[in-house]
Amino acid sequence: MRIRTTLAATVLVAVLMSFPAAAQTPNAPDPWAPLRLLLGSWSAASGSGQPGEAVAGSVSFALELGGGVLVRRNRTEYAPKPGAKEGAVHEDLLVIYREPGEDGFRALYWDNEGHVIHYRVSIPSRPNVVMFESEGPDKGPRFRLVHELASDGQLATEFAIAPPGGDFKTYVKGTVRRKP
Repeated sequence: MRIRTTLAATVLVAVLMSFPAAAQTPNAPDPWAPLRLLLGSWSAASGSGQPGEAVAGSVSFALELGGGVLVRRNRTEYAPKPGAKEGAVHEDLLVIYREPGEDGFRALYWDNEGHVIHYRVSIPSRPNVVMFESEGPDKGPRFRLVHELASDGQLATEFAIAPPGGDFKTYVKGTVRRKP
């Protein structure tokens, strides 16, 4: 029995040591450094209440699973469109992660409208910008999500769509402020 326990413990330690997170040293560079500007809870100012326009919203970015993933949760409320009694609510979840064996980041997006988008994450040469560009079939539309932290501390977000073979066009954009 003692031999089995020792053998099981040895195998467990070997498996855990093979994971990159377990092998990192305290002096290792912070893999999340280029994305830390997004961390925190943010809220949007109320809109004008015009039909179809966002009237409220919030977004949060938090490291989860022991720092293994960065999770964005977003909720936006829209004013009722003409003829509607209630406005719409858009919710989405974006999980940013590192693919084993790759240097960059990837992300998966889901929303309450049934969309699923696979993104590659890039850090453009402009300071304080994080860009997500969709991966997927060449025959379908492409998507781009950009977050840019302005000098006044506001976080601007732009979501753009490009038809197959076409250029990106802004679909929605907005600005949020970090909550205290």
